[in-house]
Amino acid sequence: MSSPVHSVLAAVHIHPVKSLGGCAQESAVVEPWGLAGDRRWMLVDTAGKVVTQRQHARLALASAEPGADADGSVRLSAPGCEPLTVAVPDPVDTVTVALFHDKVEVVPADGAAHAWFSAYLGAEVRLVHLDDPARRRPVDPAFSRPGDTVSFADGYPLLLTTRSSLDALNSLVAQGDHPDEGPLPMNRFRPNVVVQGTAPWAEDDWYRIAIGDVLFRVAKPCDRCVVTTTDQRTAERGKEPLRTLTRHRRVGSDLLFGQNLIPETSGTIRLGDPLRILA
Repeated sequence: MSSPVHSVLAAVHIHPVKSLGGCAQESAVVEPWGLAGDRRWMLVDTAGKVVTQRQHARLALASAEPGADADGSVRLSAPGCEPLTVAVPDPVDTVTVALFHDKVEVVPADGAAHAWFSAYLGAEVRLVHLDDPARRRPVDPAFSRPGDTVSFADGYPLLLTTRSSLDALNSLVAQGDHPDEGPLPMNRFRPNVVVQGTAPWAEDDWYRIAIGDVLFRVAKPCDRCVVTTTDQRTAERGKEPLRTLTRHRRVGSDLLFGQNLIPETSGTIRLGDPLRILA
């Protein structure tokens, strides 16, 4: 399969705390389990179950940035809250939490982080850290190889989207029942990497790609959930894009936008890196 002409990496994002706002990057280190600093923290409730924008849309208004010392710490901010820097906890005592169908060993943050998020959400939650992504959580074996692991991302190390497919989706939204909700920005889909210069939906046919010098397997299309209906600036929910995806991008019960990637090699990707389609 030939590579598209002038297809390049147009945006890179990490989400240091799962389900909080993303951070745009000019470059990122690709590790076996995802981009460095991406989704190594997440929230759980009192029963130890993951908490995301699915339950609390207001998480869209909170953000986490990597700490100044690049030591894995995060600086939290949210409306009405004083900023808080959270250090990486010592991996002395782990606890088991539920991340969808997975049981994962994690390290709780200190009490100040729990109190900060609980006050913001008005619900008791805890912040936890993934200390050892190399061995804590395997990727779904139906779509991976032995030894593949993932951070606190929903299921796969990276998520790729393309600008042309978003443009095509927005054209369909404009023709649908809720045209006033469009055009939708890319942050509704919370990708790690965004590519420009491809044909709409071309990513449906990719199996292996390279971004710059880093190789990736395309594991499977990404099934979208209610989080995509949440305006990431206001935390208000609408009907799109799920209504349009149901009509035009439904396969079985899955509503598809974007592709999940698994790194085959490590390295650094940078804005402007060329995209090559290998298979």
